[in-house]
Amino acid sequence: MANRTALVTGASYGVGAACALALARAGYDVAVTATRLANLQRTLEATAAIGGRAVGLALDLRDEGGIKCVVADALDALGRIDVLVNNAGVNLRRNAVDVSRDEWRSVMDVNVGGTFFLTQRVARRWIEHKQPGCIVNIASTHGLIGAPERSIYGISKAAIVHMTRMLAIEWAAHGIRVNAVAPGRMQTESPSRAEKGTDPAYMAAVLARIPLHRLATAEEVAAAVCWLASAQAASVTGHTLVMDGGLTAA
Repeated sequence: MANRTALVTGASYGVGAACALALARAGYDVAVTATRLANLQRTLEATAAIGGRAVGLALDLRDEGGIKCVVADALDALGRIDVLVNNAGVNLRRNAVDVSRDEWRSVMDVNVGGTFFLTQRVARRWIEHKQPGCIVNIASTHGLIGAPERSIYGISKAAIVHMTRMLAIEWAAHGIRVNAVAPGRMQTESPSRAEKGTDPAYMAAVLARIPLHRLATAEEVAAAVCWLASAQAASVTGHTLVMDGGLTAA
């Protein structure tokens, strides 16, 4: 995989940072994004520590001009983009009857619109240059099953799952593969999950619903992303790999 390149969004912590590091270990040069460049310092330092090459870029997925600039800057820095990992997204915990239109827009503009138009920008270049490529979207089990107080987030992730199918079919003729990973409950560095993860009663209730009685780790999700991006998955496209300890199978 030497000299291959990847663009990873939302890489300041959690799954995005783990994906950047896993890809760097696999020999990729990586461009990583976050809404604020300063938030990427830890990821950039960790990548450098393992001998990887990384460049940090600020990106607000609601900004069409920003998407255009990030793709151009990534190409300038890396020379090409072989893999796009769409991890960036926002969450909202709210009863459906209380959701405002502004809240709806804030989630959909990033999770669905931003993901689509960044993907479109990268794929357009691949098609114009007759270059094959690979896209891995980070979805969620909230996009596959229902849950209280997660309506907007779940709807946005369901859109990502179906976006994966639709683009996989449309772009297969161009040698572009599109897949997704849908993690279930995870222990990540996000403030809300980190806080709840220290509550024994809460965690016991969560684990009781998961047949394997364990949470996925960011590193496990990153390993799945690397596999989907690899030649070993050359025949895989339009697929969403669920990593939930059996939650959605129960």
